[in-house]
Amino acid sequence: MKIHKFPFAIAYADTDAGGIVYHGRYIEIAERARMDVLRGMKFPDGDLGFVVRDLNIRYIKPLFLADTVVVETTVMKLGAASLAVEQKFVKDGEICAILYATAAYIGANMQPRRIPECVAAPFRE
Repeated sequence: MKIHKFPFAIAYADTDAGGIVYHGRYIEIAERARMDVLRGMKFPDGDLGFVVRDLNIRYIKPLFLADTVVVETTVMKLGAASLAVEQKFVKDGEICAILYATAAYIGANMQPRRIPECVAAPFRE
């Protein structure tokens, strides 16, 4: 899959009292970027789709109030029932944080299941 770019403007609600983006907000912003990747994708009836199983973040440089950041999402590995993504928070060409997530595909029975071809195909492009 090619890199998916999600621009995001840092608002007051994203920051702590010092105007620095609160560490937990990176997870929420990354989730918004992952949801944008899935926008328009049709899951088979009853399937819940992807849920995050593992998450790791490396903070490199802080982001501040009013910064504009681009979250670059790349699917690093597409497994039978999961996918691994790398999400870089980029500001003015510099990487400020990198998030790695593994998401499992969950069926209607709340159990992991093989990713249907109609869902997996766009990640192979």
